[in-house]
Amino acid sequence: MRSHRARTVLVAAVAVAVALPLAAQEKKPPLSPPAQAEATIGGATITVDYSSPRVRGREIFGSLVPYDKVWRTGANAATTLTTDGDLMIGELHVPAGTYTLYTLPGESEWQLIVNRQTGQWGTQYDESQDLGRVAMEVSSLAEPREEMTIAIRPGEGHRGTLAIEWASTAATVSILAH
Repeated sequence: MRSHRARTVLVAAVAVAVALPLAAQEKKPPLSPPAQAEATIGGATITVDYSSPRVRGREIFGSLVPYDKVWRTGANAATTLTTDGDLMIGELHVPAGTYTLYTLPGESEWQLIVNRQTGQWGTQYDESQDLGRVAMEVSSLAEPREEMTIAIRPGEGHRGTLAIEWASTAATVSILAH
């Protein structure tokens, strides 16, 4: 009896030892993987860290992301913007530092919200911490985008653009480095 029990325990231990590496190999990538946008505009290095959700057959704006409600602008942890130089984002003065970015999507208008609170989960929005809000230009993409992306696009001189693109929507705002 003892040897049968010992063999059963040994077989079970071997099965677990084989199954664990297989499970690790089969680990699926996150549904909203981490992403980063970085650029230098007018000497200021600007970095945006975010999680990039996918459409996966869902209706995005006006459904998954409701209109006229603050959106975390991505998934998971709050999206952060870090700049080592002072910026003007639209008409908003943004001193060097780290901030959280939220958006307020609408059917035809969006607002970018720059918030002083950092380190929180993306759904923990505190309006009293807003540095300010700026209007974004909204347009339709020629080709739908499966993954949500945030890009910082340098322009001429000290100018650039922050762009959010997902599904069939693009929202942009100008950046000016001081």
